[in-house]
Amino acid sequence: MSDSAPLRAAVVGSMNTDLVVRVARLPRPGETVLGEDVLRLAGGKGNNQAAALARMGVDTSMVGCVGRDELGDWLTTNLAGLGADTSLVQRSDRPTGSAYITVDDEGENQIVVSPGANAALDLAHVDLDPFDVVLAQMEVSAEVVDELARRTSSLILNVAPAREVSATTLGRCAVVIANELEAERLDLEELAHCVVTRGSRGAVHYAFGVVVAEEPAPEVDALDTVGAGDVFCAAYASRYVRNDEPAAALRFAVTAGALATLAPGAQGALPSTDEVNTWLQRAS
Repeated sequence: MSDSAPLRAAVVGSMNTDLVVRVARLPRPGETVLGEDVLRLAGGKGNNQAAALARMGVDTSMVGCVGRDELGDWLTTNLAGLGADTSLVQRSDRPTGSAYITVDDEGENQIVVSPGANAALDLAHVDLDPFDVVLAQMEVSAEVVDELARRTSSLILNVAPAREVSATTLGRCAVVIANELEAERLDLEELAHCVVTRGSRGAVHYAFGVVVAEEPAPEVDALDTVGAGDVFCAAYASRYVRNDEPAAALRFAVTAGALATLAPGAQGALPSTDEVNTWLQRAS
């Protein structure tokens, strides 16, 4: 399948507002510290991955749930502005999901996530048949993930954050994507395809526990690694749906993830397909 062929992807996952405050040092229990002005950013793994897929030229629909509030309006409008279809984003009486993030001068952070409306996502009236690939993460309920695995054979599941997933659901996935810590909970020999990301050391593609491709990460002057994993997942999905060989898909995804670190914020440096291919051509 060529890069010009029409492709459709559904991203099923979380939509959060990230509220970030920078402080000189993190507070101890019971302590109050003063911070800088609050920075409001679009976040949530599903939201980030949908934005990245749309940026890569894939016809992308976001399947998520936000509140009937100003933050829900803002997240939906922001994602639509990045090129994703938001007609399948549901509304709930629960508040829009939020992440409260405190970051100190050393880059260490404390994060509290309130899932809010994300927990109300319901697939009962969502038709998955039109989509060539479905990308999901573990920031929605386990029931939603199990239902996706039953209803589509093209599920790419990013098992982040690390939570219990049944062996049956994992076995039904076309591809499972995990970081090294998350992969410790998996039986790689039971998975048809599993991609394990290793940060600055790149990624490895396993087929039933056997290494079929390995790709180092390109060296870049990273400014912010937040969201790089989400861009990796989206980039891999964009190549999987085009039937790329594992090595080519891995090389594209690792490069896209590295380029995503060149600006602050989870959606600050979303690379296009042309930008990734240009980098790969220069590196070859």
